[in-house]
Amino acid sequence: MSVRAAVMPGPGMPLEIREFPDPTPEEGEVILDTLASEVCGTDVHLWHGRLDGVPYPIIPGHVSVGRIRELRGVEADVLGRPLAPGDPVTFLDVHGTCHRCFHCQVASQPNRCPSRRVYGITFPLDDGLLGGWSQAIRLLAGVQILKLPESVPADRLIGGGCGLFTGFAAVERSDLRMGATVLVQGTGPVGLSAVAFARLRGAGQILAIGDPDARLALARRFGADVTLSLAATTREERRERILALTDGRGVDVAIEAAGQPSAVEEGLALLRDGGSYVVAGHYTDTGSATLNPHTLLNRKHVALRGQWGTDLRHLVGALRMLERHGDALPFEEVIGGRYGLDRVQEALEDVEALRVTKAVVVPEDG
Repeated sequence: MSVRAAVMPGPGMPLEIREFPDPTPEEGEVILDTLASEVCGTDVHLWHGRLDGVPYPIIPGHVSVGRIRELRGVEADVLGRPLAPGDPVTFLDVHGTCHRCFHCQVASQPNRCPSRRVYGITFPLDDGLLGGWSQAIRLLAGVQILKLPESVPADRLIGGGCGLFTGFAAVERSDLRMGATVLVQGTGPVGLSAVAFARLRGAGQILAIGDPDARLALARRFGADVTLSLAATTREERRERILALTDGRGVDVAIEAAGQPSAVEEGLALLRDGGSYVVAGHYTDTGSATLNPHTLLNRKHVALRGQWGTDLRHLVGALRMLERHGDALPFEEVIGGRYGLDRVQEALEDVEALRVTKAVVVPEDG
């Protein structure tokens, strides 16, 4: 018996469908039958070669939902909930942090651990089925697994995907206070998640800048009070509108989720004195921004923070919010297309062209 998986041979190269031996778990491992795996902006950047240290060829797909087929020596998820064949689960895509280095032990920033590896991104093809664009996923010993609550369907989780966890992390990082006015730049999955979690955290007013119209409509669905089209407005028009909505001061909190360098300068300019700015959309290198550190940072007394990736607490927190506030977090509505393995190239290109907000690979569909 064999397993089919999509392989990204290298930057700019067409994806290939290859067959691999059906995996058998070793001690401490779990084998999943893949239910769904997301296609996100990071996958497009991988295809464009914008992330350093990627050991092509790889099997992409870093956030996935699967059903346990077989497990060996694993009895519970990271929260102590029993696991058994047939259970739907997700998992932290980051694996292999050492728990011994300065970043792990002193700085409490495991995302910067030099041993850190990521499913679907930094595991080479020779390591096996370690990406979600595959009919099966091998969870190595020590991978942090989370069982999906009965009230959280797979589509709700995968519709948010990694953007769900990154948006949660960005709002947490902002120290958003109840009643604050929040600006979210970008209305892709990260931006939509930031809008939703800012609303649940008690934001008084949420503004969102993005495109196309379908994404702006989703932003309003998730809690944005005002949406501004990037294409239909100039920077000065956006500035005038936002200043008018904030009594001339600017927003209390701004979260960059656009992945465009120019957004950073604009976001800082729209922030009030003493405001908080979180850069969350630049997981990969999309270029440089030019800004005046005196007028946009120092004189404004800005709290400037980066949020690169996520860790386990963000997955746990986001999953709990989905369980408790599912009606306010209908991420299944974000899914714009489902693609079998034979259509993964189309899925990647649709995400690249913004034809869909969230594309989902469903391996058993072909």
